[in-house]
Amino acid sequence: MQISIWHWAIVLLLVGVPVFFAVRSATARPRHPEQLVGFGGWLMLLAIGQCLSPFRTLAELFSSSEGYRQLMPVPNGPLAVCGEVLLLLAFAGLQVIVLFSMLRRSPRFKRLFVYQWIAIPIVFVLDAVWTSTVLDAPMTQVLAGDALVAPIASFVLTGIWVVYVYRSVRVGNTFDRAAPNAQIAAAFQ
Repeated sequence: MQISIWHWAIVLLLVGVPVFFAVRSATARPRHPEQLVGFGGWLMLLAIGQCLSPFRTLAELFSSSEGYRQLMPVPNGPLAVCGEVLLLLAFAGLQVIVLFSMLRRSPRFKRLFVYQWIAIPIVFVLDAVWTSTVLDAPMTQVLAGDALVAPIASFVLTGIWVVYVYRSVRVGNTFDRAAPNAQIAAAFQ
C-alpha cells in the first residue's frame, strides 16, 4: 500500500495541531499558578487516557485470540502464546499501578508514568524476541506487515505526554507533596 503525501499531511494535522496547543498552553504562564490544582485542562485528557489504557491493552490481547488459536497446533505455539499473554498482562498491571498512583495524586506518578512510557518498546521487543526464539522463526516474519506502527505511535504519543507531565504547572501542583498540604492549610485560615 502506497502512502501519499496527503495521508502524511492529515496525520501531521491530527497529531501536530493538538501537540502545538498542548505545548503552547503548557508554556503559558498562568496568572495564579497556585490555583492550578487537580484534574482539569490537559491533565483531564491525560487522566481519561490513563483510565482507558489498561482496557486498550486487554482489548489488544482479546483481539489477538484468533491468532493465538492458530498458533496452538504449531510446535511450541502454546509456549509462545503464554509468553505474549503474560507480557501483555504484566504491562496492563503496570498501567493499573500508574492509574492508581494518578488517582491517589501520588508524587510517584510522574516517575511511574515515565516507566510506563519506557515499558512500551521493552514489551514490544521482548515479545518479538520471545516469539521469534520460541517458534524458531526469523525476526522479519515476526515483524511482518505493520507490526511496528502501533508501538511506535504509542511510544511517540506517550512521549509527548511525558513532556507535558514534567513541564505542566497543574501537574506539578497536583502531584507534588506541597500542593495538598497548602490546600489543607488554606482551608483552615
